[in-house]
Amino acid sequence: MNRGIYIIANDKVTDQAIALLNSIRLHDADTPVVMIPYDDNYHAIADILGKNYGVKIYEDLDFIARLSQRLYETFGGQFFARPNQFRKQACWFGEFDEFLYIDTDIVVFEKIIDNLNYLKNTDFICCDYQHLGGIKNVFNSQVLEDKVFTKDEVKEIFNGGFWGSKKNLISENDLYETFAECASHPEYFDFSEKTSDQPIINYMLLKRIPRRFNIVRREGKAPGNWGGTPHFQTQGNTLFDPTVNQQLQYLHWAGIKIQPGCPYWETWEYYRNLNPGIPAAAIPAPVKKSQWQQTVDNIKNQVKQLRSK
Repeated sequence: MNRGIYIIANDKVTDQAIALLNSIRLHDADTPVVMIPYDDNYHAIADILGKNYGVKIYEDLDFIARLSQRLYETFGGQFFARPNQFRKQACWFGEFDEFLYIDTDIVVFEKIIDNLNYLKNTDFICCDYQHLGGIKNVFNSQVLEDKVFTKDEVKEIFNGGFWGSKKNLISENDLYETFAECASHPEYFDFSEKTSDQPIINYMLLKRIPRRFNIVRREGKAPGNWGGTPHFQTQGNTLFDPTVNQQLQYLHWAGIKIQPGCPYWETWEYYRNLNPGIPAAAIPAPVKKSQWQQTVDNIKNQVKQLRSK
């Protein structure tokens, strides 16, 4: 049984990928990591991650091309904000018998691969509190009205940035059938905040993988992990969740631009610059808007809201 971690990246997210790999390797020098190219602009980051962390490139690039083409043929070019996010579904067909998928806007605070031990009793794991926000950013209420899913089933929605499963549990045909089902019912999905793969993949998991486990439901609960959560406490170079009296397993800046002044910036900066062999990141602080520009933006937002009514 071989285990490993998949990430998806290109040169644009070089700093984020370095921070993630620094955090992984701080706790785990051996687990193999494979990078799925987000697009064709990935050779510089592939070189950095390969030389410094032993990261390999996903072998079957032909599959990724087929997946991208089939996605385009099914949905067209305008349906998703970031259609290349679907390339992470290559995880089902890669070299690892059991795998974790981790977004690059994450840093981890433990030997994260050990979470695959939960797969002894289930087929799919995630670890987040996405469900507490209801079905927003995944489904519209139509899925309940049409009885596609029950209220209990939609409580198992998850964030697509961190999950794990087993090779070939989903087939290539399963993916394409799911695409077709979802394309015929766009009213089921919430893309209002420009999510991409998350609604479709949640649909597929709820339909096709009955044995699922969200780690935050373990005995004793689990800490939160979203970067927008204000109550985490810094303890050295990790974070602590006082609501459950536990150290975070990982932190995910989902929907948050990682830059000076963002939540938990110092934590991310520490992991990004942990490897002395790689030049430190030079990420500029956001330019503060003038009072005049803020007023203009407020007027634009008010007009937009009026037009949407």
